[in-house]
Amino acid sequence: MTRTTRPVARRRLIGAAAAILLAATGCAGRDGAEGTAMSSEARGYLTAALDVMEAKSLLAADTDWPTVRREAFARAGSAQVPADTYGAVRGALRALGDRHSQFMTPQEAEQALSPAPGTSAVPEAKVLAGSLGYLSLPAVSSDRAAAAYVRQARKAVAAADGQGAAGWIVDLRGNSGGDMWGPLAAVGAILGDGDVGAFVEAGGKRTPWTIENGTPRQYLATWGPAEPLAQAAPPVAVLTSSRTASAAEAVTIAFLGRPDTRSFGQATRGVPTGNDSHALPDGALILLTQAREADRTGRIHNGPLPPDEVVPDDSRDLGSGQDRTLEAAARWLRGRAATAPGPAPTPGES
Repeated sequence: MTRTTRPVARRRLIGAAAAILLAATGCAGRDGAEGTAMSSEARGYLTAALDVMEAKSLLAADTDWPTVRREAFARAGSAQVPADTYGAVRGALRALGDRHSQFMTPQEAEQALSPAPGTSAVPEAKVLAGSLGYLSLPAVSSDRAAAAYVRQARKAVAAADGQGAAGWIVDLRGNSGGDMWGPLAAVGAILGDGDVGAFVEAGGKRTPWTIENGTPRQYLATWGPAEPLAQAAPPVAVLTSSRTASAAEAVTIAFLGRPDTRSFGQATRGVPTGNDSHALPDGALILLTQAREADRTGRIHNGPLPPDEVVPDDSRDLGSGQDRTLEAAARWLRGRAATAPGPAPTPGES
């Protein structure tokens, strides 16, 4: 799912997870005497949230759960309704130390899942000098919100492709995270088919990210196939910055190991991990980090993703009108075009 104001990482958000069933009775044993001033409803709510974290967190094995639980109940104090425990839930998520898990109130969750029309940025594609295609991929909050995003991106990519784009610049500098599947579908025709990455859980289980007909396989029936490019497997330059985070880092990883691909700009934020969503009974969501991410070569990433070519001032200099990162990427792509082999001679030609 999404983020709120911070780059929340909802890579693998499964949509609306089934609500956790809480019983007012039977919640007390494992947390001892803590929370005795709380109502049974608030105590059950907090206990269920902590149970999800302990069962599913990527860093569960490295966490001191008795301390986390004790501090959470102390923070909740005499909570009487679920909303009174929100601060305790957030504190417990911070204590995990993954820097990526997040809690959303019911209102925040609804806003992220179904943003108001016109409030989300849309992808942009155009053709630059030298027959270079340019595609910017801003953040999109959730897979539910991504249908229009994917349609807009694919329409723009097809138009640029029809104008003769021979190499592509994929700009992720302003994408601070949210859903990863919409951007992957948006760029799928450029990225190419196959296994382009994977989630890797603490126990070693790998779940590949498979692109099929330019679309993440699990969304093929929803978003349909992408229109193939006139030039298959074009050279690609990927632009990143310190604002590139979470889901955008997953898209960056999907390009790692791809032939004829190079990245430019600055290192990314450094949260290349996958979150699953867990719905609580009142509609709040726990976005819990449950997997690391690996590229198509099998390498697992941990921390910021450095570009192949560092450009320190990646933001546009408004005084000069320059975008040095874009310029560096364009130079490389034009160089690729200059060294690309021409068409094979027809029989009888020399």
